This record gives sequence, structure tokens and C-alpha cells, in this order.
Amino acid sequence: MNEEKDMADARTILAGYRASIDNIDAALIHMLAERFRCTKAVGVLKAAHGLPPADPAREQEQITRLRQLAKDAHLDPDFAEKFLNFVVREVIRHHEQIAASNGASKTG
Repeated sequence: MNEEKDMADARTILAGYRASIDNIDAALIHMLAERFRCTKAVGVLKAAHGLPPADPAREQEQITRLRQLAKDAHLDPDFAEKFLNFVVREVIRHHEQIAASNGASKTG
């Protein structure tokens, strides 16, 4: 009987954790959507002014900043950097598409 109660308690706790995880996942998706709305505006601005889709100096500053934020938050900085690199690659791809649709060349 005690084992059954322990399992039921564990399932209740697990359900609570999973509900929190689901809420966090939803928040992450909404935050990423907002981030990409902003980076799309940056891409349009860059294309309109003939600026290159990529900005390696800015990317390095962001990596340094996010690695420190990760350390401060007790998150693996290597993971944070990989995640940022993934997002930045997607942003650059979008910027290249915007530039191409505006007749600009893919530089930088």
C-alpha cells in the first residue's frame, strides 16, 4: 500500500514538472517568434541599405555575452553557444533571402 502511495505521489510530482516544462516550452516558442520578428526587420533594413546579411563582430559579441549569461544562470555555456549559433544561422539565412528578394547580393 505504501509503495502504491509513493508511486501516486511520484506521478503527481511528475505531472507538475511536466506542466511547468510545457509552459516554459510555450514561452520559448513565443520568445523565438518575437525574436525572429525583430530580426526580420533588421534583415529588411540591411537589405534596403546594402548591408551584408551577416555581422561576424556582432555575432562574436553575442556569443561572449550569452556565454556569460549562461554561466550566471548555471547553464552550460557550450550549450548556450550552440543554441545561439543555430539561431544566428537561421537569421542569416532569412537575411540572405530578404536581400535576394530585394535584388541585393549575398555578401558577408
